[in-house]
Amino acid sequence: MSTPFAQKAAIAKYIFGKKLKGEKKYPLVMELEPLFQCNLACAGCGKIQHPTETLRKRLSVEDCVAAVEECGAPVISIAGGEPLVYDDLPRLVDELIKRKKVVIVCTNALLLEKKIDKFKPHSLFTWMVHMDGLKERHDQIVCRDGTFDKAVEAIKVAKAKGFRVSTNTTFFEPDDAKTIRAVLDYLNDDLQVDSMQISPGFAYEKAPDQEHFLGVEKTRQIFREAFSGGKRKKWRLNHSPVFLDFLEGKLDMECTPWGIPSYSLFGWQRPCYLMSDAPYAKTYKELIEETDWSLYGRGKNEKCSNCMAHCGYEPTAVTKTTGSIKESIRAALAH
Repeated sequence: MSTPFAQKAAIAKYIFGKKLKGEKKYPLVMELEPLFQCNLACAGCGKIQHPTETLRKRLSVEDCVAAVEECGAPVISIAGGEPLVYDDLPRLVDELIKRKKVVIVCTNALLLEKKIDKFKPHSLFTWMVHMDGLKERHDQIVCRDGTFDKAVEAIKVAKAKGFRVSTNTTFFEPDDAKTIRAVLDYLNDDLQVDSMQISPGFAYEKAPDQEHFLGVEKTRQIFREAFSGGKRKKWRLNHSPVFLDFLEGKLDMECTPWGIPSYSLFGWQRPCYLMSDAPYAKTYKELIEETDWSLYGRGKNEKCSNCMAHCGYEPTAVTKTTGSIKESIRAALAH
């Protein structure tokens, strides 16, 4: 099973409650960035392009918890920057689990072996390790040799200590169907991670490399080929079947930009954590009620034209799944 029952139950209960109340705009996952500082300088990410004084700043645990409670999302994805650089991460994780939140820590794993004993395995806790390809490709994308081997060893250590470990893989040019299959086969069969998350890359405005982001048609082509022959049923993918259909181009969907709101040193990011198209909101209420959401999504905003990232479209897929008995059954059988 790619997602533990405790996590599925918490999310299902939350969505059902929102539907009963008739709420239309609600978060599924909150992206929490307590810092922007990182120990890597990946070509496809612009986070560490911030000024030095910004990279030195941290949100307090209290500020983080207050934002989580204000938002109310059932799942908290702690990112950055590199979360393991954040000294208060163990306390933050504990505080969120106390509040029965599903907690995912997104990490490059360079510091995981060193700091892992400060954490305890829990049914609501997952390490999400970035694995952007096999050895040569991963090291190329993160711009440092040896990171793939370090991440692999950290995953093995974490699993041996009883932690749930997932991976997050972003694909760029010149990745193709063969690349996707090779990476997912390795993670699924050789490394035996608990689940895998995948996404075509989004062109961050501050990313140093702007030439290797996949467009919509190329994305559909390579995922359709990669998933052919029933391969996607074999892999423990942490996605709904509807989202995987979307990647293949079997259906199209509108983005749900409020589905994964992002909170950082600057406040609540509009419209999503992939782009800063409007001033940050000071409160979650301001983000939801005062953002003109009609301005975002493919066909509405030029910056969204090539986006098929999971952060915008997986929430749409989840809504479609939970709103259909057929899709709910398909999702249950898939995992």
